[in-house]
Amino acid sequence: MKLKLKNTPEQVELIKAMASREGSVAREAQEAFAAFIGPVVNKVLMEAATSSAVYTDLAYDEDDSPSIPLDLFQGEGEGLVSVWSQNVAGGLPTSTVEGLSELKVSTYRLDSAVSFLKRYARRGRLDVASKAIERMTNEVLIKQERNAWAVVLKALADSGNTVAQAASGTETFTLAKLNTLVKNVKRINKSYSGGSTTSSYGLTDLFISPETMQDIRAFAYNPVGGNVTSSSTDAGTTDLPAGVREEIYRGGGTQEIYGISLHELIELGPNQKYNQLFDAFYSSTFSGATGDIVIGLDLTKDAFVRPIARNADSGSTFTAMPDDQFVARSEKIGFYGSLEEGRVCIDSRSIAGIAIKRS
Repeated sequence: MKLKLKNTPEQVELIKAMASREGSVAREAQEAFAAFIGPVVNKVLMEAATSSAVYTDLAYDEDDSPSIPLDLFQGEGEGLVSVWSQNVAGGLPTSTVEGLSELKVSTYRLDSAVSFLKRYARRGRLDVASKAIERMTNEVLIKQERNAWAVVLKALADSGNTVAQAASGTETFTLAKLNTLVKNVKRINKSYSGGSTTSSYGLTDLFISPETMQDIRAFAYNPVGGNVTSSSTDAGTTDLPAGVREEIYRGGGTQEIYGISLHELIELGPNQKYNQLFDAFYSSTFSGATGDIVIGLDLTKDAFVRPIARNADSGSTFTAMPDDQFVARSEKIGFYGSLEEGRVCIDSRSIAGIAIKRS
């Protein structure tokens, strides 16, 4: 993710003023720059975060205590529900059983601090200021994404909604596996309509690794449906319609299959960090080093909620301030920024997965 400040006379003068030897001028310019940083970082975090497609924001006033009315977010037919959340940033997401009442949510602070030499500011170096904002944004983004996907993966691991990998051999992503996953999600969600199997809820999105996307691109030139291992339950091949094959071939891939949207995550795949997280959470057979996990979600429901604190003055969820730790002789300018959020899964019926044995 790359940021670049617009090169205008006003921007250059603001950067230079931050290094002024007049304390009041420098402080005023730094506060103005910090006020500018907040909304920019907030917007980038919303656009760059892959988890923003999964979570529904629940804004609350800072210093308040956020809560979720489970009876309004849940479907019919259940008196007790399992809820996954984490109390501290980087902590282990845990499951609790709650009644359909007010759920109090623990939130945590994610922050970052950057600094650079005043001589860069005196020269009007917009590129240095841009890199400082970029560094701050990336640090918060990495922390944010890890915490968000940890809750998703923990809910998936504990839910029992994962199609198990083969006991032996090597697997690929197949239409047969996807078809099974679509059916499983329908069955899981039958309680939304009082036990009826005609529920309209179903799989809407898949979050997949580059390896799984490679398998999907191969649909353009290979028969699909079967595994490499002939003993597999989904062995056998079939052909996609020519129009579908041509669309995959011309686009270098596809953004949806069976009407299900595809999202490629570089952190998924053998020996990648989200696979390792799932391996740590999952009690059944799975190896983060050689396995692969496909995450299926029903995003028609607000099953994943992100309580996020909103600044009373600016209305922004990310707050930046000048860093006052630097004395005059250090010849440095610094800024720090933070946001306060929580991550909660309030309904595991919205998530299912496929475990694939890659090697």
